[in-house]
Amino acid sequence: MDIETIAGPARIHLDTATDPAFLLVLTHGAGGGVDSSDLLAVRSLARDLGGVVARVLQPYRVAGGRAPGSATRQDAAWLDVITALRERVGDVPLIQGGRSNGARVVCRTAAGAGATGVICLAYPLHPPGKPEKSRADELRAARPTAEAVVLNGDRDPFGIPDATDAALVHVLSGETHALKKAGPEIVAVLEPWLRRWSGQH
Repeated sequence: MDIETIAGPARIHLDTATDPAFLLVLTHGAGGGVDSSDLLAVRSLARDLGGVVARVLQPYRVAGGRAPGSATRQDAAWLDVITALRERVGDVPLIQGGRSNGARVVCRTAAGAGATGVICLAYPLHPPGKPEKSRADELRAARPTAEAVVLNGDRDPFGIPDATDAALVHVLSGETHALKKAGPEIVAVLEPWLRRWSGQH
């Protein structure tokens, strides 16, 4: 289904649940889509735990763009999507997740969206080769309302956040920015967090 936003329509791939334990909203990297192996691994875990899962193709990608453009506009469009999804799903805990650029979005908007938890896959701490241009402040922006869990490969040219920048920074051995083979480890790390964030102790 499509949701209209300030930046145009976003395309939503929705997995529903009869009595949802939580709402997990996932999104992609700058030039990617919603079918990357890491996003699908998180989706499968959340469905097994009784969550509603929405994978969001952001408006600039629906329009055929590869670069997200203005962060302010991107974040505003994301919050439009969250508002519409929360109206549809009801009053359940909200968890936001994204890979790469999408991880930046879910951190920046966590407080505004009222998220209880944030999942960051391949968080791009800095542009490759430019560690002085740190984006740690965006990761820390989740803190007022949400705990952030970060999963990054130890061979990621975009860097790895410091352990103090999130509730958990888990380093995946042998993985690059793509996290192509990390699905089982991602699931193992995230399961207790998803249960706690959703109140399923």
